[in-house]
Amino acid sequence: MNRIGLAKDPRKGQVTMYEFLLSHQDLEIRDRVRHFAKTQVPRELLLDMDSDRVKFPREFLERCAASGILGVRFPKELGGQGLGWTAEIAALEEMGVTNMSLSCLYSLVSICGEALVHFGTPQQIEKYLKPTLRGELFCAEALTEPRGGSDFFGATTVAVRHGDTYLLNGQKRFVVGAEGADYFLVYARTSEDPNVSRHESISLFLVEKEMGVKAEYLYGLMGTRGGGAGRLVFRDVSVPAENLILGEGRGAEIFYQMMIPERMTTAAGCIGLAREALRIAARYSTRRKAFGQKIQKFQGVSFKVADGTMKLDAMRGAVFLAARAIDLRQDSGLQRRLVSQAKRFSSETCLDVVSLAMQICGGIGYTNIYPIERMFRDARLASIWTGTSEVMNLIIQHEFYKELMDEEESGTIRNVELDAEESQAQEEKIYE
Repeated sequence: MNRIGLAKDPRKGQVTMYEFLLSHQDLEIRDRVRHFAKTQVPRELLLDMDSDRVKFPREFLERCAASGILGVRFPKELGGQGLGWTAEIAALEEMGVTNMSLSCLYSLVSICGEALVHFGTPQQIEKYLKPTLRGELFCAEALTEPRGGSDFFGATTVAVRHGDTYLLNGQKRFVVGAEGADYFLVYARTSEDPNVSRHESISLFLVEKEMGVKAEYLYGLMGTRGGGAGRLVFRDVSVPAENLILGEGRGAEIFYQMMIPERMTTAAGCIGLAREALRIAARYSTRRKAFGQKIQKFQGVSFKVADGTMKLDAMRGAVFLAARAIDLRQDSGLQRRLVSQAKRFSSETCLDVVSLAMQICGGIGYTNIYPIERMFRDARLASIWTGTSEVMNLIIQHEFYKELMDEEESGTIRNVELDAEESQAQEEKIYE
């Protein structure tokens, strides 16, 4: 370590890549996850997942727990690593090199744990979060409904209280871990009063599969396979009242908090996937010959590598900027905008980079001789799940306009509009 705490590459004696953004502890967890991805994820597992021969890789999560890489952001006394978002981003980039499903399953601990660590009771944390971090229980979240899609607050799954229990009825779809998870975080409507807003009628429950949850359909997916994605059905599922998180009508508050890890983990995993696709293509360009020379020598190829490198670094920039804003507890509106930008930019740019990699490799990149075709199928989902790019745009523009109005009211920023030569010609500024 040098005097300002930057990690150096012992082979070169200088700061490498983006490591100057990371602390010594961040680098340590990153290197542990990197080693895990290299040595603890068998090639056969990835092939079996993509071929749907594995529906839910429990052993993978058990190995993650045994290696001490789960719960990066959670307190050590709960079984986590006690680090921040920059550490989790660095770790997720390394897990992202495996496949999108494993990256997602690794992330679910962070996503579901967010609700418990911020809003759960001590009893709920003891019963669910701690065993999850030990790899003894497996979690999933149930958000989307068959008729809902992006309209989360239009949920029709209902929970009606009867004494000390709630009866849960409804369906959730596209649940990663529907096949394999031991418990689910399920959002349900607890008020049918028309005078209560949709945002105030949603509540969150911890629902164990053994309570009667049925995984009635497993999806055949274009990519991101092997995570047990399916549709859950609740028919008079009896849930103890003690499994309600935070209280009736408080689901929106939890939902907004959970959207931070939902979107940040997707953004981070996409960096790893894009990185490896580009590396495969760049190595290919140094070996493949055409017209008497290596194709790396052709600007039509090497400039694509340059484009991919630039896009990859821009992904990191957007994601780490958001991570720092969260770690430093910046204004919630700024966090929402930066997280939404990171998720949209990273997920869309990941597909761009994978597409560039396929173009560099040509026809062989479209076959299963290289994993780029699988990466392409995996990457396509990233801009759809955990909030579509269109939903991200809604948040980005809303927060930007709010910031713009706040800045104008503050009067602290130069009004550049007045710097035009004829800026005083008010009669020419027609707005209606």
